[in-house]
Amino acid sequence: MFTHLHVHTEYSLLDGMCRIRDLVARAKELGMTSLAITDHGSMYGVIDFYLAAKDAGIKPIIGCEFYVAPSDHRSKTQADRGHSHLVLLAKDKAGYRNLLRLTTKAHVEGFYYKPRIDKELLVKHCEGLIALSACLQGEVARLVKNGCPEEARAVAKWHKDVFGEDYYLEIQRHPIPELEEVNRGLVSLSKELNIPIVATNDIHYVKREDASAHDLLLCIQTNTSVHDEKRMRMDGDFFYLKSPSEMAQLFFDLPEALENTQRVADKCNLTLEFGRLHLPEIDLPEGKTSDEYLEDLCWQGFTRRYPSPTSDAEQRLRYELDVIHKTQFEAYFLVVWDIVSFVRQNNIFFGVRGSAAASLVLYCLNITDTDPLEHTLVFERFLNIERKEMPDIDLDFQDDRRDEVINYVAQKYGQEHVAQIITFGTLGARAALRDVGRALGMPYPHVDRVAKLIPQAVGVTLERALEESGELRQ
Repeated sequence: MFTHLHVHTEYSLLDGMCRIRDLVARAKELGMTSLAITDHGSMYGVIDFYLAAKDAGIKPIIGCEFYVAPSDHRSKTQADRGHSHLVLLAKDKAGYRNLLRLTTKAHVEGFYYKPRIDKELLVKHCEGLIALSACLQGEVARLVKNGCPEEARAVAKWHKDVFGEDYYLEIQRHPIPELEEVNRGLVSLSKELNIPIVATNDIHYVKREDASAHDLLLCIQTNTSVHDEKRMRMDGDFFYLKSPSEMAQLFFDLPEALENTQRVADKCNLTLEFGRLHLPEIDLPEGKTSDEYLEDLCWQGFTRRYPSPTSDAEQRLRYELDVIHKTQFEAYFLVVWDIVSFVRQNNIFFGVRGSAAASLVLYCLNITDTDPLEHTLVFERFLNIERKEMPDIDLDFQDDRRDEVINYVAQKYGQEHVAQIITFGTLGARAALRDVGRALGMPYPHVDRVAKLIPQAVGVTLERALEESGELRQ
């Protein structure tokens, strides 16, 4: 059995070109039972990958190819622009948490051209992790290539001391002149220091025929064209998801390197839990539960909102509180109430959008100012027991004071427990044509004329545009 342990998906932005569903489907087609994800410096794709692999009956191995700074990861001088690569894979939940900690530190503290970690962080967060020495950009491989065997030996020994039997020297076999020399040095170090070797393929696209498209992607990333001889490129068409038999042919003389891929895969048994909420909690009055405190606040607010309440209004509030209790979302409502209380006390303009206006609880908590009874709004559109989905309370704050709200939440609940949602921009049909035209070195007027033939509809694809426009097809 063979497992690919060095794989870049579409989340190695403008570098990897493996769409996760296509990647997993191809691995399944080739009879693989496990597969890793090791995107550059980030873990954006790991959940999508984990779920896709599980659906396909393939064991997902979660990892990352880190950028390691030459000294302190927080240092940002010209000398710190250089970095080496290191692949880390999670064996278990402890390893997964350490991957998260390392990527967070890399982006928040160590970002300087790339998100970077350092060796001090590796020592601190090595539990549950397997380390592979990475590609030609790995520190050991680079030292071997540069003719520094003693330094390479010292670095390899340092990693072995940190990761023990979970450190592997990575052997890649691409037809690159300096790689064979490096591989000989790594095999020699393996024997000398008793460090196992492991075979990888540095995958950037799914099939061999994708190589030319990937070359254009690199041109888009580096703002160059295919005619630029000095541009960054990956020479050859061998950075694809090779079959086990292809890898066996490449490593016929190093069977242990192939066998070790499965040993690594067998060590990685991470199970991620979904469907369970990890909600923050506010400080509660002594002797009160979240349920009791929410109920107290709601009835106090109910008295203010309805000086002369009807039995229907009282019944509606009891019903909503019962649904919130059964769905166990009390803590969520209290956190939102806490944030809105801060906003009101500081005279920050805010508004609530969407189905939240249908909740009498939110009206009584002073979170909304729309009376759901007066407007006969249906609470079940916001929250009901059958779906048991997380309720969505959309809050808008005045733009010039939004930072005050974010800072309050971060200080109240802890910097490490607050994040802003990340978004990714993808190339639309017109943008893709324009970028590819530029990467091919085509005249702008010609590319522009063709791009303008694509309909200006939301979400239009090239396939749909070709169906709708005869001129474009021509």
